[in-house]
Amino acid sequence: LAASAAALALLLSVLGVGTAASDDDLLNSLGQRTYGVDVSFPIHHLAVEAASSNPLGDRQSAYDSYIAGCRAHYGGKKGDACDFTEKERVAMSVRQPRAMQNYTELGFKKIRAPERVFKLISEFWEKNKDNTKAEKWYTGNTYVNHWDNQVDFVSVEDGTLRGGGALLKARIWEAAKSTLEEWTNEELSPCSLYGIRIYHEGAVLATHVDRMPLVSSAIINVAQDLDEPWPLEVYAHDGRAYNVSMSPGDMVLYESHSVLHGRPFPLKGRFYANIFIHFEPIGHSLRHGVVTPDGGDVAEQYRRAAEMGHGGHENAAHDGLPPYVIDGTEEANRYRQGHPSGWHKTDATGSDTGTTIAHKAAIVGDVDTLKEIAEGNKDELHKKDQNGWQPMHEAARAGHKDVIALLVEHGGNINERTSHGRGFSPLRLAVKAHGEDSAVVEFMKKIGALELGPDL
Repeated sequence: LAASAAALALLLSVLGVGTAASDDDLLNSLGQRTYGVDVSFPIHHLAVEAASSNPLGDRQSAYDSYIAGCRAHYGGKKGDACDFTEKERVAMSVRQPRAMQNYTELGFKKIRAPERVFKLISEFWEKNKDNTKAEKWYTGNTYVNHWDNQVDFVSVEDGTLRGGGALLKARIWEAAKSTLEEWTNEELSPCSLYGIRIYHEGAVLATHVDRMPLVSSAIINVAQDLDEPWPLEVYAHDGRAYNVSMSPGDMVLYESHSVLHGRPFPLKGRFYANIFIHFEPIGHSLRHGVVTPDGGDVAEQYRRAAEMGHGGHENAAHDGLPPYVIDGTEEANRYRQGHPSGWHKTDATGSDTGTTIAHKAAIVGDVDTLKEIAEGNKDELHKKDQNGWQPMHEAARAGHKDVIALLVEHGGNINERTSHGRGFSPLRLAVKAHGEDSAVVEFMKKIGALELGPDL
């Protein structure tokens, strides 16, 4: 998959090296040399532009070698799965973008990751970068050339790793959410975040769009050791290719359901570590006072939706479709066939039950996270879930004296009962979990805790 001299020259100009083209038609909005689909990699067809007219040279031979590697790796009939995957990738690349509601003008944006987000991720990486595992792929998967170059990952939700687990995952989602909501002007719900993926020398990522409900997304470069930049190729809403280089701490926001993205040029270097954070719009626009694509006012649509019992502005008109799928399209028909009960918001954090980061931190005794929450908004320390449980109840049941002390210090009621006043007090939970003579029970009694419950 080595790039030709012509390909390398264009790639260097894309990255800002050398002389830019004088013809504005050859430049994208960032002033980079650009091109269309099926030039660097097959996207709308299972072939690329002929070498004689391709500004990147003979990319067909590179692709043929790529697929041959997949077929050889799986062998026999299993190798046929490589061709099936490619047909599906190309079909989805054609069908899905035209059927999607977009929320930004260009479809992607490169920024520096918010300090709080990158601190969480980089600290976890430094503690666990030597505990990677090989990522597993289904038979015939062609999205990464894993048959030639092993792809590793470190799972942020792996509780056996230092600092890993559900709490870290929830904290990363929460820290990134506001950035993506500000960019899209949409209320978002977390839907996917599983870890840090590490690519190695020679890696190629086929250009594609993500499957729903991965819609409003972010890539954060965690660490790298490269000989030259390994650009992310994106095809923006203007139809032009952009090649985006990233350094540790850089964050690319992108509409992954409609913006084609990949890394079709082989990685040159030792490794490249990224984390992918995905959200789903839930149909509640934050763009009050503006006009929607169908000519309606966002605020007025929300009022009508609320009257009809819908959860958001756009939901009222979507008749069982996700708010980001345009009705009347092939994708809309496919969605209805596959989801006869209609669309339901994805929430991978459990927050539909009212569980907050403070609840999760109280369960594991994470005082530092609770202190951070207190600095931002101490009311978050005392929110109830659907069953009327506060972080105080979780801390009592888990036996964390230091957490209980912190919550009381910040205004927590040591005698608040679960089930919205009809259930157990924190002390009752502690007694049931740890016994009358436990240290946590003795501590709670000293600060005025009472043993209350429906059976007492």
